[in-house]
Amino acid sequence: MEAPHHQAPATVLKITVNSPEQMGELGRRLAATLRPGDLVMLTGELGAGKTTLTRGLGEGLGVRGAVTSPTFVIARVHPPLGAGPALVHVDAYRLGGGLDEMEDLDLDVSLPDSVVVVEWGDGKVEELSDDRLHVVIDRAVGDTTDEVREVTLTGLGQRWADADLAALSA
Repeated sequence: MEAPHHQAPATVLKITVNSPEQMGELGRRLAATLRPGDLVMLTGELGAGKTTLTRGLGEGLGVRGAVTSPTFVIARVHPPLGAGPALVHVDAYRLGGGLDEMEDLDLDVSLPDSVVVVEWGDGKVEELSDDRLHVVIDRAVGDTTDEVREVTLTGLGQRWADADLAALSA
């Protein structure tokens, strides 16, 4: 199936992550590139490292509260400790209706002023924003230690057209 031609260009970066520590570090580096209003979609199987990445992101953003998987609360808001944006961590696994249901969550936070990270958001939250960073975490093929991950970051839309994602692989 061909993508519609009106879609903004995508910026793609692939990174190999060798350990949970490196995944957290990637999250911290990613936090430095994020701005209020950014939407980050995380895709990866259970145990792939989505929450580890988000935890690093939270540390990098300097938000309050331990970042844990929001599976049972659907969404958790981590207010900033300083001047930065809040982190809204959403688990869309059980969200059927996508955006409308997200708004129904009444998150007590302005999404445009926050960094929103959504796990399991494929097909559910794309309409939140044309500009989004899609992070796909895959177990490395043939990896026997079970620690190595291939992380593919795809920046969609104008917001990410000029972003220097390559700095993340430093």
